[in-house]
This record gives sequence, C-alpha cells and structure tokens, in this order.
Amino acid sequence: MTHFKQLFIIAFILILSSCNSNQSTKTETTATVSYSNSYKAPEFDTDNRIEKIKQIAPEIDKAMIEHAKGRHIPGIAYGIVVDDQLVLASVNGVLDIDAQNPSTTTSAFRIASMTKSFTAMAIIKLRDEGKLALNDPVSKYIPEMGGLEYLTEDSPIIDIENLLTMTAGFPEDNPWGDRQLDESNDMLIGMIDEGVTFSNAPSFEYEYSNTGYALLGNIVSRVSGEPYQEYIKKNILEPLGMNNTYWEWNNVPKEQLAIGYRWEDEQWKLEPMLHDGSFGSMGGLITTIEDFSKYVSFHLSAWPPRSDADNGPIKRSSLREMQTPQFPRLYPNARDYNGDTCALMNGYGFGLGIATYCNDIKRVSHGGALPGFGSNYYFYPDYGVGVMAFGNLTYTGPLPISKVEHLLFDKANIQPRELLVSDILAKRKEQVLDLVQHWSKDLEKDIIAENFYLDRSRDKRMSQAKQIFAEAGDIKKVGDLTPLNQLRGRFKVQTQNGEITMFFTLTPEISPKVQRLDMSFRETYE
Repeated sequence: MTHFKQLFIIAFILILSSCNSNQSTKTETTATVSYSNSYKAPEFDTDNRIEKIKQIAPEIDKAMIEHAKGRHIPGIAYGIVVDDQLVLASVNGVLDIDAQNPSTTTSAFRIASMTKSFTAMAIIKLRDEGKLALNDPVSKYIPEMGGLEYLTEDSPIIDIENLLTMTAGFPEDNPWGDRQLDESNDMLIGMIDEGVTFSNAPSFEYEYSNTGYALLGNIVSRVSGEPYQEYIKKNILEPLGMNNTYWEWNNVPKEQLAIGYRWEDEQWKLEPMLHDGSFGSMGGLITTIEDFSKYVSFHLSAWPPRSDADNGPIKRSSLREMQTPQFPRLYPNARDYNGDTCALMNGYGFGLGIATYCNDIKRVSHGGALPGFGSNYYFYPDYGVGVMAFGNLTYTGPLPISKVEHLLFDKANIQPRELLVSDILAKRKEQVLDLVQHWSKDLEKDIIAENFYLDRSRDKRMSQAKQIFAEAGDIKKVGDLTPLNQLRGRFKVQTQNGEITMFFTLTPEISPKVQRLDMSFRETYE
C-alpha cells in the first residue's frame, strides 16, 4: 500500500468517526444514584386554598368584566388552577360579534407568545433524551447560521441556550415578527442565509426575539425528524390531554373559534386570521381555558422537589430549569399589586418570564399578543396556584393581574408551602440549646465541627452565652425551629427578660455538625 493510500484511509476513518460523534450529544453513564429516605418536602400548614378562592370568585368575576368592558374586549375566558384542578373558570362576552357566539371555557383563542414555553419544553425534552445540547451552536442544526456576520470580533457563537433565553443578539421584533406567523420554512431559512442585523453581541443582554423562537421550532423539526407542530402535538399536547388545542384556525369547530378584532374609531374591526407556518413556534397555538389549565397544572407539578413518580412529558427538574431566570435584572422602583414600591428581580428563563418581588412572592408568567388576540398566564410555584385569561382584541391583555393578586394574597390570604424540619436539624436544635447552657465536652465532640472554635475560641463563645443568659433570665419557653433548608435554621427562646434568637447551620458531612452558631438577645418591656 502506498503512503498516499494509507493517508487517504486514515483521513476517511477520521471523517467517519467525526460524523458518528455528531449524531448524539448524549453521554453514557453507569453511575448508581441513591436517594434519601429522610427528606421532607415542603407542604401547606392548612390547605384551604380552593375554599378561599371560591369565596372570592364573585369579586374576581367582577374585576374581569370591568376590565373587559374598559378595554373593549369582545370576549374573554379565564380560569384559576390549584395544583391539578381548574377550580374557577368563567367567561364574558362573545367570540364573534356578527354571529354573537358566546364565549365559553371551551372556546378556542389564539394564545400567541404563550406558545413559546411549549417550544422551549420540546427543546428541553430533546436535550434530556440526549439528542442535542443547549450549548450546541445553532449552526450545527441550521448550517445557514454559520454564515452570519456578528457585530464584534469577541462575539460568542450563538448556541441553543441563547435562543431559549433571548440572548442571541437579535433585535426585538414585535410587531414585525407577528406578521410572519404563516411564512414558510424557506422564508425563515432564506432570511438567515441572506444575513441578519444584530442589535447586540450574543450573550450580552436579553432582548425579546420572535425570530429566535422560530429558529428553535426549526431545530425541533430537524432533530426529531417530524414537523414541529406534529412533535408538539404528540409529545406535549396529547400526553397532557390537551385534545382541543390546535395550530391551524381552519381546523377549529366554527362555534368554538374566537375571531380577532381591534378597537378603532370607536368600533370593533375585524383582524385577518393568520394561518400557521414557520413562525408558529413563537406564537401559533390556539387553545381553550380547560385545555390550557392542564398545561399550567403541569408546570405547577414541578414544585416542590420530591420523590414522587415523575411522569412527564418532561422531568420535574427540567420544568424547574425552565422556570429559572437567566440574565436577571433588578427593578428597585417596581410596584407590587397594591401599587406600593416593591423591588423586583426579573429575568427570562426558557420560554417563561420569572419575577420575585420584595415580599418574596415568586411569579412565573408569559403574555401573548397577535393581531386580534391578547392572553396572559401567571403561576405561583410556592402557592400551587395559576391564573390564565384569553381575549380577542389586538395586543390587549385580558387579565387585570394586580386586582387578581390583591384578591388572592390580601383578601383570600392564601399561604405558601412551608419547609418542614429535617430530623437532623431538630436533633441539633435540642443539642445546641443544651450546649450553650452547659458546654459539655462530650456533647461538643458529638456536634461541633472542626472550624467552630477556630473561627471563635471556646472561651469567647462561653463568655458571650453566659452574658446573654445573665441578661435574659430564666427560660420560659423554647419556640419552634424555623428551617431555612435541610441543614440550617433559627429558633427563639422566650425568657424572663426578653427573647434570645439562635441561628445555626450544619456541615455537609454524613453526620452534619454545627459549623456556625449566632446568638442575640432582645430585651422586652412590659
């Protein structure tokens, strides 16, 4: 064999090896994973959420009707989910002004950008199956992306996660993107092939992009080997029992279809009903309150982390990943549902917006807006409650969320789940209280971590504790432990002269020991 032939064969083998390695990004593992039997998932102290929400139902209905009237929305449908139940569902107005078809909870509205989380879920499902990786360059699946001209020489290559989190550097494309809904794949890919104009370098900052989600839909099709819409139907809609959810409005029973309008010149005017197409993955879904409630319930099922059966369509941990904000931004002058200043940390996850307010209420949400339609949904993971509303007026949110939140959190006073005290934390609480009173050498050996007296000497700690108890007087009552997680908590001790607060945190060792202990005393006056 000649030297040239040998080189040719080696090169050919390397090419084949490279091709095979690109078929899947899945990493095989044989690791054995074990799970704790002692973990206690957070739970509701008193679970009367459904009863409380039903009590405020008339006020919610009044708020919805007033909102629809004030915004000139022809028809709305809305619902509230608690865990896996649609506990409140109601409607107002009409689907079709000419035919006067009344809105119902089975009426089908286009939900526009609320579609995006379905697209993100499909990508995550493919990731979980090892068929792609979020850090894969988009050009691996859409070669035309490889020819883009970036803004700067230090721009990172756009990957799938950039598209998910809207950090690809594409410009905000509302309302242009809305009008591309029915365009063909040839148009979408042709536009990329010709080149796009960037507003930012990739991974620099968040900017809302319909185009990015259209590309994600294209990736779903290429990786799965079937049309995006069909993939969503078979892998998400049908498993969730969403059998009255559609992509093409021509397929919706006429009496169920909401017709879109805009309010102009003090009258309603018909908006063109857009057909589905290559941009459907950014906003094409048409669904009902009853169907969509199942999707919201699925998202709520991700919380809290626990060891129950995990039945999909994707894992609970993946749902929580979708609901984790990326590129979070602080809004120090934001306002809460009562209009009071309340700082807000806000970010975009995977097809979902996530906000945490100064009152510690976490809200996951997305809106939808297309010519003729507006929609919103909000859910509160710690409370197991979700709210959704659809309307048939251009770019008009049908949900007066501030009023609804006021009714939920102030009027109904629904409460979040509470952490439970782990066995080891409860045990260490009693030992910590014993320690600071008696400083037993034997107890110290059992519960004190090696850093404890290195961080602060034993003498100093004993002196502080002695002074605090001298000021506090006799112990009257030891309060319940408030856990911050499985290995950290605080409790209060009521004394003759005031209140001692104790905070402690444990090490990650197999037998967790006390690595930090803080004591403080507050005198009270009668």
